[in-house]
Amino acid sequence: MADSSNKDRDRRRAGSDRGIGAARRYNPRGQSVRDSGGDDHRRRVANRRSERDAFRPALRLVEGGAAKQPTRRTAAARERTRRKVAAAPVPPSQARSTRVRQAQRSRPPRGGPSQRRVIKRRLPRIGNPKRRLRIGTAMILLVFILVGGRLVQLQVTDAAAYAADALGQRLQEEMIPGSRGAIVDRNGNLLAFSAAARYIFADPTDIKDEDRESVAQLLAPLLGMPASTILDKISNRTREDGSQSTFEYLARGVDISVGDTITELNIPGIHVAYDERREVPGHDLAANIIGFTGTDTVGLAGLESSCDKILEGVNGERTYEQSASGQQIPGGFYREEPAQPGSDVQLTLDSDLQYQVQRILSETVNARDGKYGAAIVMDSATGEVLAMASSPGYDAADPLDYDSQRWIDWGSSAVVDPGSSHKALVVGAALEEGIIERDSLLTVAPTIVKGDVTFEDSHYHPETPMTVAGILAHSSNVGTIMMADELGAQTVYEYQQLFGLGQPTGIGIAAEASGLVQPPANWSGTSYGSIPIGHGVTVTPLQMAAGYAAIANDGVYNQPTLVKSIVDPDGTSKPYGDPQSHRVFSSQTAKDLQYLLQAPVSVPDGTGADAALDNYLVAGKTGTGLLVEDGEYAPGEVANFVGFAPADNPRYTVAVFAYTPGGGGGTVTGEAFGDIMEFTLGHYRVPPSGTEPTQFAVYG
Repeated sequence: MADSSNKDRDRRRAGSDRGIGAARRYNPRGQSVRDSGGDDHRRRVANRRSERDAFRPALRLVEGGAAKQPTRRTAAARERTRRKVAAAPVPPSQARSTRVRQAQRSRPPRGGPSQRRVIKRRLPRIGNPKRRLRIGTAMILLVFILVGGRLVQLQVTDAAAYAADALGQRLQEEMIPGSRGAIVDRNGNLLAFSAAARYIFADPTDIKDEDRESVAQLLAPLLGMPASTILDKISNRTREDGSQSTFEYLARGVDISVGDTITELNIPGIHVAYDERREVPGHDLAANIIGFTGTDTVGLAGLESSCDKILEGVNGERTYEQSASGQQIPGGFYREEPAQPGSDVQLTLDSDLQYQVQRILSETVNARDGKYGAAIVMDSATGEVLAMASSPGYDAADPLDYDSQRWIDWGSSAVVDPGSSHKALVVGAALEEGIIERDSLLTVAPTIVKGDVTFEDSHYHPETPMTVAGILAHSSNVGTIMMADELGAQTVYEYQQLFGLGQPTGIGIAAEASGLVQPPANWSGTSYGSIPIGHGVTVTPLQMAAGYAAIANDGVYNQPTLVKSIVDPDGTSKPYGDPQSHRVFSSQTAKDLQYLLQAPVSVPDGTGADAALDNYLVAGKTGTGLLVEDGEYAPGEVANFVGFAPADNPRYTVAVFAYTPGGGGGTVTGEAFGDIMEFTLGHYRVPPSGTEPTQFAVYG
């Protein structure tokens, strides 16, 4: 039994030895089939792990090779593997168990066959580097082409335009004011002219906030302005469009020396530029005629305004290249368009005479507590105005220091009733129309009724014959109305127009008034009494002076002139305008009237006795009227005296008007007339009259 057991054990061991030996004979290395397949198994496991490792391909690339793509083995390869494995003898028990496992794997599961879904993993792929290199190279070339093209455009194609833009940013434009022409008197004496000056301006955006107050304090004494005013001007200002202001005037017409001082201070944001200012050396001399300009030298009043287009120059321009500090670059771009100066205006005024007339008028008005006054001196033969004064006056160099009423030229702008000085026109018309003769006698009653008004003479007398000279000497209202009745309203109206009443003279002053004369259709019953004696008709002092000058000029009316000539910048002088003239009276009528108008001055109790001169015969007429303001008569009276001398050879005509609380024409203005006429005749060296004053009879 024991032997039998030992034998079985030996057989099993021998069988086992034979199986191991067979396997070793198949595999020379002495490995089993499982062992021999171990490397392949490990490789398969590693490959499966690598398939799950997303970074494995990159690592393989780093290791020097591209990721090896997994491939499915072919059937022949799998068959070779199977044959290699099957080549070794398999024990029966092991073979059986192997067959059972294969059968189990081949047996379909319950419920029918099922197909396993195989999910293929797509491994990340690294693109072809040559393609990427080509794309990158193309993009770099494209960038270089764009940059190169832009450089060519900047340096070649648009170089001139950009250079011009750069130059434009460095260019500074500066206006060169066209110098305004001067106003001179008949002898060439300067009445107003332009002088070189400087204007100061600020660019608030260039001034630091912390420096503004110190800048204002620094400039205040130089510009003569309060520091607070300057501080306000140099503070930042926002325009209506929302932008910041970069230009603010600080002062204009500043002395050159002050401008140079400010330039030397080199204050950021404060600049100095060329300017001009209007100088009026005579200050109040003829100021009411000359007028004044604004800070921009544009005429605002008087002849400065009416002759503005003649006087103004044409501005030029200076363009230069400046550095960052604002200084002109020597040798840099520079261009200048020269300014064209304006023409000079030469007046008919005589400065010396003008001064005396202003003095006498001012004294007369002040002595009578008057409010306004006007005095005019004309050359009777030419109509040239030699002097025209207004009281009160003002300093044309500082016009804003005075009330605007003082700017008015009362000689051409005051609208007044002429009063009795209008009677010379009626007497002249009656002589011209043959209603009367120089030596006629008229029976004059003490009163006369027109409409519902009774008119009477200031010199009481019974109804009595009066000479024409007596009617003028005593300024008879009744006698004048009687002559006007014979003439008729239409004839009186026509002679008023010939006399230059009710229409501007065209002397050239912008604010000249026209006055008003009523056509016959507008006359009322009272008008037949009031208009002949100078009421109900309004005139200017200049109109009355021109009308009396026509009497002195042999009956010929000459349009008054104030501007004698225009002098161009090259010195060429040419007459200004075309003064018109016409005949009012015949030469004989004019001579008769010249004779008769001596009566008011030479008759002892004549209304114009205060105007008499020792060495000259004087002809003229007094008047007392009213001043019209805002279409209504103002309280007080306007006294006037209008006449000419020498009466035997008339040369000059003078009119004096004064608006006072009261007083007759002779007593208020007669003496002033005499003083002005006496100076005028002496100034122009007029020989004295060769005869004694005529003795006139007042009553017949």
